[in-house]
Amino acid sequence: MLEKNVKLENKTILVTGAAGFIGANLILSLLKNVEHVEIIGIDNMNAYYDVALKEFRLNQIRELASGVTGTFTFIRESIAEQKKVKEIFETHRPQIVVNLAAQAGVRYSIENPDAYIESNMIGFYNLLEACRHSYDGGAGGVEHLVYASSSSVYGSNKKIPYATEDKVDNPVSLYAATKKSNELMAHVYAKLYGIPSTGLRFFTVYGPAGRPDMAYFGFTDKLVKNETIKIFNYGNCKRDFTYIDDIVTGVQSVMQCAPLPNEEGVKYKIYNIGNNQPENLLDFVEILQEELKRAAILPQEYDFEAHKELVGMQPGDVEVTYADVSELERDFGFKPSTDLRDGLRNFARWYKEFYL
Repeated sequence: MLEKNVKLENKTILVTGAAGFIGANLILSLLKNVEHVEIIGIDNMNAYYDVALKEFRLNQIRELASGVTGTFTFIRESIAEQKKVKEIFETHRPQIVVNLAAQAGVRYSIENPDAYIESNMIGFYNLLEACRHSYDGGAGGVEHLVYASSSSVYGSNKKIPYATEDKVDNPVSLYAATKKSNELMAHVYAKLYGIPSTGLRFFTVYGPAGRPDMAYFGFTDKLVKNETIKIFNYGNCKRDFTYIDDIVTGVQSVMQCAPLPNEEGVKYKIYNIGNNQPENLLDFVEILQEELKRAAILPQEYDFEAHKELVGMQPGDVEVTYADVSELERDFGFKPSTDLRDGLRNFARWYKEFYL
């Protein structure tokens, strides 16, 4: 059950991962569409990928904030620093918290597990504790905690599409394990302290100024450099690609609807947020290179076939991601509307302007 009473106007909203792909686009949307909103953004600006891209996103936010009724305050800090998180809550008293800060990436978790424990576990715990000590039933404390989970929690599940009622007890990466842990931790704090919380299992998100570690971005970099791209599982992978604008619309809708107590009396909810339309990776890459040619990033005579290599599955990867978003559609009318080609066309145009 949902409680559609979390107004965003005149509220203080804390967005962690503010310089990240989803975080920055969410903040831009809030500033554009919500009157007199005060946004506190926190990000540690780590060098997992090019910091210049994070600075680009922050500059977009600052430029927009100068001409709207809302305000934006940026704090360069890690949510793993408990004292700093506590200070932010005491100083700014956020009423809505959106946790999008996390160490992302399946393959990177095999190489650098410490980063995932620090950000995804300790950092999330710090936020839960801060919410707990600010919460007083909604009258002045945190009214709603929305946090990022991941489609990775489904691991090697064979049943598709993935549904939130499916068991997710068999993660195949540390990243997935930390995201499942976030869901469990949020449930405990919702049950013990009444903190209304909603977890969103994101499926593959793409678009302009996205994350360079994502396949479509990495493919583009390699093709531009005339290098060969590796397509895993010999091209037999499918991904549920969702355009960033559609994701942000969904997140913003969820923010306004704190869950009512479920059958166990807990204000807790989990949703899939994706496109419900998995694309074959080979088809995806074919459209990508066509749009790179259209944007004059690649020459028209570029031989794509000579620049792709089909290889086996990477450790920690899964063959198919496929979101059952029927609950999100039922509760919020969520229905992604951006065609894959249109989304990749927008990305290609941005890439040319930013890099070339």
